[in-house]
Amino acid sequence: MSKKANEAVSAREPDFRCGTVAIVGRPNVGKSTLLNHLVGQKVSITSNKAQTTRHRITGILTDANTQFVFLDTPGFQKAHQNALNRVLNRTVANTADDADVVVFAVEALRFSDADAAVLKALPTNAKVILAVTKVDRAKDPARMLPFLADLQQRFSFTAVVPVSIKNAATMEELKRVIRPLLPAQPAMYAEDELTDKSERFIAAEFIREKVFRQVGDELPYSVSVLIEKWEVEGRLRRIFAVIVVEKQTQKAMIIGDKGERLKRIGTDARKDMEAMFDGKVYLELWVRVKKGWADDEALVKQYGYQ
Repeated sequence: MSKKANEAVSAREPDFRCGTVAIVGRPNVGKSTLLNHLVGQKVSITSNKAQTTRHRITGILTDANTQFVFLDTPGFQKAHQNALNRVLNRTVANTADDADVVVFAVEALRFSDADAAVLKALPTNAKVILAVTKVDRAKDPARMLPFLADLQQRFSFTAVVPVSIKNAATMEELKRVIRPLLPAQPAMYAEDELTDKSERFIAAEFIREKVFRQVGDELPYSVSVLIEKWEVEGRLRRIFAVIVVEKQTQKAMIIGDKGERLKRIGTDARKDMEAMFDGKVYLELWVRVKKGWADDEALVKQYGYQ
């Protein structure tokens, strides 16, 4: 960020605050959806598939007196102990250690062994806010107070905030609680930045999201997307990408009958890219089989997972 932009952001409010906020939790608890609603725009992909988020995704929100740097993390879990998941779990732990504030997301009235594993991995000296997600779906609201009391016995939370993406006021309340916990310092990013991820990264993520949304539970989580070629002509982006799977049957599943499913994946991903990049996108997709890539440390790193 330039010195001029930094001064412009900070000058608006003497008590300007800026810091990182890690959003952690088990798979499928709603972390990415929460991030997108806090930022006010889609920067992290979502689906009903566990482990949709593979990287630490940064979503940036700047207002008159605060710059929130939200960090979406992969779902911490113990179910699959291959090379990919070992890397993802390290990402969660490292992000929580480095963040100024941690938001621990737990689904309303549901606390499992998977949630307990995440809580155990959090630094004991961290500023941890308990965000209880999906409160609008709670079937028995009378159980909420005992549920929250039980969680507060497990960890010394800095604050507890029930949230619902259907209620914008709960998002504002979460930001209000986070703000005073952030350091008083200048902004780290320009005022109009939404993420620190490159367009290539975002394009690959949008494609992977559409794969999960189109194929659903039929497809194992070990799917990756590589951008092999990227060309820019004015406001037109020509993107050539490969969807990597582990088995030939998975390749057929993604391609679909006469290529129809792959075509839908491409169309849906292209629309998201055009909205995000504010320009036309030409997208070509292929599917490639790479057996056992998710359990190969070298390939996991080659595919961008650190």
